[in-house]
Amino acid sequence: MDSVAETNALKCIRCGFCLDACPTFRLTGNEADSPRGRIYLMRSVMEDVIPLDSGVRGHLDACLGCRACETACPSGVEYATILEHFRAGMEERGDRPAPQRFARKQLLNMLTSPARLAASLVGAGLMAKLTGDRKTMPPLVAELLTGRADIQVTLPAVPQNVAIGRLPEVSPAVGERRYRVGVLAGCVMRVLFHETNLATVRVLQRNGCEVAAPKSAGCCGALHLHSGYMADAKQRARALLDAFKDAEMDAFVVNSAGCGSTMKEYGKLLSDDPVYSDRARAFAEKVKDVSEFLVEIGFEPPCGAFEATVAYHDACHLAHGQKITAAPRKLLAQIPGLKLVDLPESDTCCGSAGIYNLTQPEMARRLLERKVDFIEQTGASVVATGNPGCLAWIQQGLAERGRSVEVLHPVEILDAAYKAADQSMGQRVN
Repeated sequence: MDSVAETNALKCIRCGFCLDACPTFRLTGNEADSPRGRIYLMRSVMEDVIPLDSGVRGHLDACLGCRACETACPSGVEYATILEHFRAGMEERGDRPAPQRFARKQLLNMLTSPARLAASLVGAGLMAKLTGDRKTMPPLVAELLTGRADIQVTLPAVPQNVAIGRLPEVSPAVGERRYRVGVLAGCVMRVLFHETNLATVRVLQRNGCEVAAPKSAGCCGALHLHSGYMADAKQRARALLDAFKDAEMDAFVVNSAGCGSTMKEYGKLLSDDPVYSDRARAFAEKVKDVSEFLVEIGFEPPCGAFEATVAYHDACHLAHGQKITAAPRKLLAQIPGLKLVDLPESDTCCGSAGIYNLTQPEMARRLLERKVDFIEQTGASVVATGNPGCLAWIQQGLAERGRSVEVLHPVEILDAAYKAADQSMGQRVN
């Protein structure tokens, strides 16, 4: 088993501070579904005390990878590193049943290819019209992904118009150029949240940034890394580094928490690569979440208003992976008309977690219902969050409840306030 996983697993002193922070333990009360329990299981497998059977694999698959345990841990245990390396060993050795392994790999490859994702969404829409079932995945596919024949997997809502968004390779700064930054158009973001990408570029331009988005830039590797396909993640990381090889950047700005968290750890991911290790470390040092970057440079406070009561949900890989919780709230707090309200358990996972809501639908659904319950208690008309998985999953949960609550990225709200100011100015001039 991977020596990195083994070395890091030894740091756990089994104190139990992680237990209440863990969403799955909180719901099940099962020690094997806690970070401490999972580390013990992985150590036991690595030390040949127990076999890596379906039971052990089930407890590890049930982990969201949300990293809340790292925030709670007083010993600095790098749980994500342990899990990612252990999962990579599982997938490399073929410990998972071959049909499930094939289905998971195809799902990841589809989600990380905008062309395949768009085609799949169009196909899903056509199939829904033919069958009349717009809510559930075909039983055979669901069984392949989950390994269970008795389970239903809820499909995300299919957009009315499926398209692949494209950003200009260079977007000039508005006014004097203060910075030159790179951005990642992303995979899921390009298909489902292109408007968020456009809002991100506009906000950066307005704050004196020239924005570079090379067409050759593809997937960052985050979904593969979190799912145990480390070799694929490394390959995608190298390709992304090559895409920005000649780009002079003051920062690399990311609007997807999961992507940003992974790219900030490129130095660790490619530490043993003699060609890319130095470049990976240098690149990782420039990666900034968009809210983090805007607050650091002192963004222009909008004059326009965004009249809404907003609840902020902390995306796991932003709050626990990148340790960023204050910046998005500071950004939202400076928008006129916006009333920011506390969301109970705001930093608890919503259940999306990459491909988790498709491979572990029961636990994902329980977490979503809990999240929507708390959102309803706030009375908010808008939920703000900084990750595409959270945006789509929470949006789905609210829609299923019949709630007309918008789910927006914080940068979209800031962009809307800027637009309101521009429109107001235009009306006054006219």
